[in-house]
Amino acid sequence: MNAAELATNLETASKIATVVNCFKRSFPDAKSDLKPWANDPDTREQMDPESIDIGFHFPGWSRRFQCRSVLVQIRFYKDPDSGVKRSIGVELAGFSHAGKQWWMSTIESWTFEGNAHPAEDAQENLKTFCRELLQVFNGEA
Repeated sequence: MNAAELATNLETASKIATVVNCFKRSFPDAKSDLKPWANDPDTREQMDPESIDIGFHFPGWSRRFQCRSVLVQIRFYKDPDSGVKRSIGVELAGFSHAGKQWWMSTIESWTFEGNAHPAEDAQENLKTFCRELLQVFNGEA
């Protein structure tokens, strides 16, 4: 779901702002997008209500990242017994005019897959960002 739609209370809005600041601290040229999904019936049908989605756009195609935009999806799970909602991981995807170029999931092996991959230093910075993000939502790395 679009992050802007889920910032309904001070705690969630603050955590989303912290995530944006973490990304921009590592990648200052990126512009954040709290509504990366279009608001049409087809798109809404495919959105995961158990995620917070934030887009980041570079000023142009980034050679270092092999994309123009990065979609960050923070995945959650609500334990039916305790009612506690925790982040189970982060999924990143890099997009260019030709579509999805690469993706990485902290739920799986933390490896980059796809047609193109970010440079090694960019990969490490993205992984560090994911660790910080999990710390924001779960209080652990």
